[in-house]
Amino acid sequence: MAAFDRILSGIPEMDTALDNIRLGDNVVWRVSELSEFRLFMEPYLRQAIADGRNIIYFRFASHEPLVENCPEVKTIEVPLSHRFETFTVDIHNEIEKSGRDAFYIFDCLSELQAMWATDLMMGNFFRVTCPFLFILDTVAFFPIIRGKHSVHAINKILNTTQLFLDVYSDKKNVYVRPEKVWNRSSDTMFQPHTYEPETGRFRPILDGVKSSRFYQVLGNAQRSADDQFMDSWDRSFKKAKVLYENGVDITEQCINMCNIMMTRDKKMRQMVKKHFRPEDYFSVRDHMIGTGMIGGKACGMLLARAIIRNTEPDINEVLEPHDSFYVGSDVYYTYIVDNNFWDMRIKQRTEEGYFSLADEFAKQLMNGKFSDEMREQLTRIIEYYGQDPYIVRSSSILEDGFWQCGTLSENWEGISCHRVPPSAAFMNCMPRHMPSMGLSASIARFRSSSSITSRSGLHSPQAPIFLAEYSFGSTS
Repeated sequence: MAAFDRILSGIPEMDTALDNIRLGDNVVWRVSELSEFRLFMEPYLRQAIADGRNIIYFRFASHEPLVENCPEVKTIEVPLSHRFETFTVDIHNEIEKSGRDAFYIFDCLSELQAMWATDLMMGNFFRVTCPFLFILDTVAFFPIIRGKHSVHAINKILNTTQLFLDVYSDKKNVYVRPEKVWNRSSDTMFQPHTYEPETGRFRPILDGVKSSRFYQVLGNAQRSADDQFMDSWDRSFKKAKVLYENGVDITEQCINMCNIMMTRDKKMRQMVKKHFRPEDYFSVRDHMIGTGMIGGKACGMLLARAIIRNTEPDINEVLEPHDSFYVGSDVYYTYIVDNNFWDMRIKQRTEEGYFSLADEFAKQLMNGKFSDEMREQLTRIIEYYGQDPYIVRSSSILEDGFWQCGTLSENWEGISCHRVPPSAAFMNCMPRHMPSMGLSASIARFRSSSSITSRSGLHSPQAPIFLAEYSFGSTS
């Protein structure tokens, strides 16, 4: 079939209202609970079976399966690991195998936030997956739970998808309000609609009484303004801090903060959990830009100081306080996604492209741009340090365990920033750390000759960055 051809959704009146779902469409349904998503997914599934489509269900979430006991549907189970890249590439590989004109049902996207602890990476997953599905002329249904994600993450999805449909319901009615219908329009398309699952009736709301009832349901579903603009990562840290300040035991929250921010290495985790206090986790978060891991050097530095504080208080008294900031590992992937480097990233991590594309990928990374939001956060660090000199240092996740430290600890560049104008020096040096994240050919060959590869195959390290003030020697 040709791209953008009309297909049947299983709800004829909805097809009329939306001028049909088309080949290439990604359809995101924002719902309060998954039972609302089923009201639209099940007719779509029945219609796709009747039309003889190649139907694939991606199963990765902890909720009840959306499709069961259906031999016409191929269920692909993809383990939802904490590693964004591994999961995303596994999904892409399956999509590539399935080819053109496939019809997809995905588990709830909100589960990605639960595993990755941040809305940011859920948005990044959709931003790289949606265009891939689009170019293969597929149709895909995605549910997402209302109220669990920041406006920023939702906007990332809204700006990428072809259809974004809000579903609301009360005891009597089901409402649908199209937020986005790409490349189609009509006089009533973006009006709220009522849907009757029993009859298939799907009509725009045109009278005042029904409209008032809809907006009452809409108002009940809204969150506070603060929650709407806060990432789930920050909400979890804020909640933990409030509990701690009120004398509640937060052992579980500390374990979670360690796992999502400090290290993935089991042995290191044991040591961090043993020596870190709750205040230590909160301090790291307060000095972070973005989300994710702070990397091996930063984690090791903080752990060493905590051990000395806890075991050698006399030595701790004479240690100079450190004043460091940390750029989380999620910023690395966001930089790649925002600059449209993802395709090159995937090609470079293959066996064929690992060496041959390393330098080209490194060059691309050097020429990327940070988002306005990221530049604003980085500028605040510059203003914080003022005229004091500071050093920008890579802090690779490849170094965050005992087995990696000896071979990798000094393969990254440290760049000193001082004098005026500090902002220009800092902004210019930040992209210089991106090639080390992407692995230049020389570093790739070093890793290969040293038998250093990731546990999941050939791919580059995430390299968080940390910034530290220094006061030794001359700064001229």
